[in-house]
Amino acid sequence: MRIGIDLGGTKIEGIALDGSAEVARLRVDTPRGDYAATVDAVAALVSALEKRAGTRGSVGVGIPGTLSPENGLVKNANSVWLIGQPLHADLERALGRAVRIANDANCFAVSEATDGAGTGAEVVFGVIVGTGAGAGIVVRGELLTGANAIAGEWGHNPLPSPTDDERPGPACYCGRCGCIETFLSGPALQADYELASGARLAAPAIVAAAGTGNREAEAALERYESRMARALASIINVLDPDVIVLGGGMSNIDRLYLNVPPLWTAHVFAAAHGREAVRTRLVRARHGDASGVRGAAWLWSDGG
Repeated sequence: MRIGIDLGGTKIEGIALDGSAEVARLRVDTPRGDYAATVDAVAALVSALEKRAGTRGSVGVGIPGTLSPENGLVKNANSVWLIGQPLHADLERALGRAVRIANDANCFAVSEATDGAGTGAEVVFGVIVGTGAGAGIVVRGELLTGANAIAGEWGHNPLPSPTDDERPGPACYCGRCGCIETFLSGPALQADYELASGARLAAPAIVAAAGTGNREAEAALERYESRMARALASIINVLDPDVIVLGGGMSNIDRLYLNVPPLWTAHVFAAAHGREAVRTRLVRARHGDASGVRGAAWLWSDGG
């Protein structure tokens, strides 16, 4: 049995998998700001899942950050109380076994490459676009983490081919301006619409308004689609994935799957010169919100 834990900023979700079948799933509130209590909460959740499943399992954990290759401490986490902490060692001590930890977007990519929308693909680029924008890369079934443990950190690259009115771009929490995340997250769409219309609507309401003929909402979505097409074209030019899987709240915008691929053609190297079509597919995540926690369980896909 494999246990996956998705350690989020507001909730900690756990799942027990027997093969691809879900045996148990539980969720608790995250003890925000309290590192020791967070470790205890994860350990208690694993214990509760094993009690329900009736057996002991391997444990994988997805976190909103990553482990430094230099010292093993958590870095780049928006759950700031985890930063600089020896989470890996503390969880192994608390659970009495080996634990595997990966970035939550990497877990999403692993899930969708293993038994999700990217099953069978050689190269999968898994994108989460919600309150932020992150991604993970799976090549021939193996998660790519990279020398700096930042492979897939697509959201903190500059938006490619910016127009004049997109420069320098919105300020990002990382300290720079114009990051992809500041254009493609849910809050980014809301801010863009508000700037153009003076009205404040959440992303789902903007999509609904566009569907009823609201011109400002339609224009905001067209800008969003153009930006996503340019951002993903840069990935196709470098990584050339077979499939790009979208997850997170923004992945529920149905029109993206129809409208974005034709737009990225002008920015993909081979296609831009009219030589051939882009073969990369853009698809919605099969497991939806469960992909992160399932992917954490699949960190032990080799059986440990």
